[in-house]
Amino acid sequence: MVSNVEKLLGVIWSNVLKVELQVVTQFFVFLYCKCLWRGLKFVIRKVTGWCELQRICYNIKPGARRTLKIGMPTYCLIGILCQSALSAHPDRVEKTIDNIMTLKKINADTNPQLGISLQASLFQIVGYRSLVAEVETLRREPYDFENPDHEEMLMKLWKTLRPDSSLTGRISKQWCEIGFQGNDPKTDFRGMGLLGLRNLLYFAEHDKATALQVLYDSLQPKHRWVPTSYDKAIGSPYSFAIVGINITDLAYSLLVSGALKTHLYNVAPEMPSLSHFQQTFCYLMQEFHRFWIEDDLCDIMEFNRVRSKLHRRVLRQLKNPDMALCPHFAASDLHLVNL
Repeated sequence: MVSNVEKLLGVIWSNVLKVELQVVTQFFVFLYCKCLWRGLKFVIRKVTGWCELQRICYNIKPGARRTLKIGMPTYCLIGILCQSALSAHPDRVEKTIDNIMTLKKINADTNPQLGISLQASLFQIVGYRSLVAEVETLRREPYDFENPDHEEMLMKLWKTLRPDSSLTGRISKQWCEIGFQGNDPKTDFRGMGLLGLRNLLYFAEHDKATALQVLYDSLQPKHRWVPTSYDKAIGSPYSFAIVGINITDLAYSLLVSGALKTHLYNVAPEMPSLSHFQQTFCYLMQEFHRFWIEDDLCDIMEFNRVRSKLHRRVLRQLKNPDMALCPHFAASDLHLVNL
């Protein structure tokens, strides 16, 4: 009985020590952030003549490294801008820059490059928020067969991927030839809404040769020599359109989680646009296809594993602040600048 009481008291005392340690740690972190760090910044400014914002803009190269640093909560005005302006007019950004320069007591005439650098980063920050909102709107918009614009995009997708074959009807088993599950593609767009269709059409139109090759390969079973049968088909083809919709979901998750900031800040000199997101989707489609072809164990049941493998690799790549995915993208109209 006494032994059990001693054990209980020991557990209670251990928990009390943990709580006290956490409180002390939080106190010192608070003290550092509120006092020591502010004092250190004040000393550095007095010695160098530059505030932290100037040091970031002048010493860190443009792109994700600079914009991610500027976008940190340290700069409350920038945080307010990002919170309040999902779509910013250039005049609004310029006004914010003037306010920041005034707050930091920076002479714009003697620091003209600072305003230019700051404007580029602000456009990227606000543009990313705008892009997330635009992509979310497309994702939430369901495919409507009574909407002529939706139907026109769907017909364009068929004609681009199957230029030598005419549809026998709007409801047809032919849709399976480009990777839809049933006779009517509208049911397959439920998860990603119009975003899935827009991405597939972008891939088919802007990188047609690659899209057609990926479609062709997706319809072919893989072959490998086995002892019982030479060149035996062992793999299963995958559904091009269904995979495209799933890869759209992957691209969407990377965007809303903020992981794509690294890539988009490195490839979009100013505001990231929907085309940047769609080019990223094209890259992910090509990489998924490459994984699928290279993996000897692939069959239709392996889709989630291959997708997870791709997801993990992309996340690792995006941890590098200098990473840009789309220099490997082959679309003829890419026109991206790796800053």
